[in-house]
Amino acid sequence: MFDYHALAPDFIVAGTVLAVLGADLFLPAGRKWLSAVVGILGLTLALIPIATLAAGDEGVRAMLDGSYVIDDFALVLKVFFILTGYIVLLMSVAYIEEDRYYQGEYYFLLLASLLGGMVMASSRDLVTLFVGLELVSGPAFLLAGWRKADSRSNEAALKFFVIGVLSAAILVYGMSLVYGMTGSLTFEGIRAASASVAEEPVFVLGILLVLVGFGFKISAVPFHFWAPDTYEGAPTPVTAYLSVGSKAAGFVGVLLVTYVAFGGAPDIWGPTLWILAALSMVVGNLIALRQENIVRLLAYSSIAHAGFMLVPFAAAGLVEGASLNQAFEATVSYVLIYGIMNLGAFAVVIAAARRTGSGQIRDWAGLGSYAPGISILLTLFLFSLAGIPPLAGWYAKFVMFLAVLQDANGWTIVLAAIAAVNAVIALYYYARVVQSVWMDAPPEHINPEPEPTGVSPSLGLAFGMLAVAVVVVGVFPELIAQFAKAASLIAGG
Repeated sequence: MFDYHALAPDFIVAGTVLAVLGADLFLPAGRKWLSAVVGILGLTLALIPIATLAAGDEGVRAMLDGSYVIDDFALVLKVFFILTGYIVLLMSVAYIEEDRYYQGEYYFLLLASLLGGMVMASSRDLVTLFVGLELVSGPAFLLAGWRKADSRSNEAALKFFVIGVLSAAILVYGMSLVYGMTGSLTFEGIRAASASVAEEPVFVLGILLVLVGFGFKISAVPFHFWAPDTYEGAPTPVTAYLSVGSKAAGFVGVLLVTYVAFGGAPDIWGPTLWILAALSMVVGNLIALRQENIVRLLAYSSIAHAGFMLVPFAAAGLVEGASLNQAFEATVSYVLIYGIMNLGAFAVVIAAARRTGSGQIRDWAGLGSYAPGISILLTLFLFSLAGIPPLAGWYAKFVMFLAVLQDANGWTIVLAAIAAVNAVIALYYYARVVQSVWMDAPPEHINPEPEPTGVSPSLGLAFGMLAVAVVVVGVFPELIAQFAKAASLIAGG
């Protein structure tokens, strides 16, 4: 039996997807941007049933024999995906306004991908999880190649598609092995049966293949090689979505399979996540040091942050009797805060690249002397990504280290040391950009005169929301902590 109140947020977003496509059929070429307004209104409307569900005392709402669940974890992540879509829509309006004919399709694909993330947050079986993940990925393949006349955008889409299909094949093969060994598709059923098959090589291989499949989705090393080229070639708002919305969807999958489905087999996934976390932090940060393009720098930064997000669970899987709830809470906190910081960074990239006509860091030298507002925001978001107090990023790093060191052994201490060193490396390359913006002289080919048009209203609104969020969360981290704590009380965990 369906609970239509519980399904209302998903239904509203699905209806918004169709409404955007329908509106595009009737809007004249000069008013295609109104499709974004329809999308924003629909996403705002979807928050209403989420608020009523959160305020109610009905507890966990399960449908389809427990395959689709509305609990605190699902509600928190649905809000995250909706707000991510809201910000990306605001970033997109001015960016693609020059495309007078295909804006409706752009918003349709973006919202459809967003709906996939919401489905994943409620999924409690392998089939629903995979369907949601593919709904996230399919539209993203097309969005990455949106600039059809740009060879780099075409290359980005092709690489993303090929790697995405390969990762999906690996993931579904791993799921089939898990199903074959446990006889269950639901996460609770897999967890209950895992004790009897934990030592079976086929079951171990299934878990590893599932983690590899999600490793591609979150761009963890060594499955990261598609990310820098795709991020650079895709339109910048799409890159922002891939680095936050799509990555968060991948982490939803990792959290669900490790915490709920494979919670009884930490000896298998703990060492695997330890390796992925260490490699992602080291490789991502070291290569970021050599980047001269701001988007590629943020791409490798995103890879490194994926490693930081994996650290709490990797550590929990290696310590007997460690609390998975604390690891879960730390990872969710990091995902939520990272979303705010990285969306803000890419919003600034859009504005700064338009002002300088370049994404090369050397062309941003002296930006603070003729575009101080953009430069202040850039400094704010980059230092937050580096974890500098009192900006929000410090709390993400704090809960990560707290989760690792709470129940420590030799392996977790080594992982914490790797994370600490890499946090310092990340600060260096973020500070290098800030130093160039504020202390170097502008290049001769850059016009330092104030730009009469300034930043578009929609992008300015995105700036304002994200800047306030970074500061407020940094000063009052309990705002995020309470949501992460609620999300850690996941049904079936």
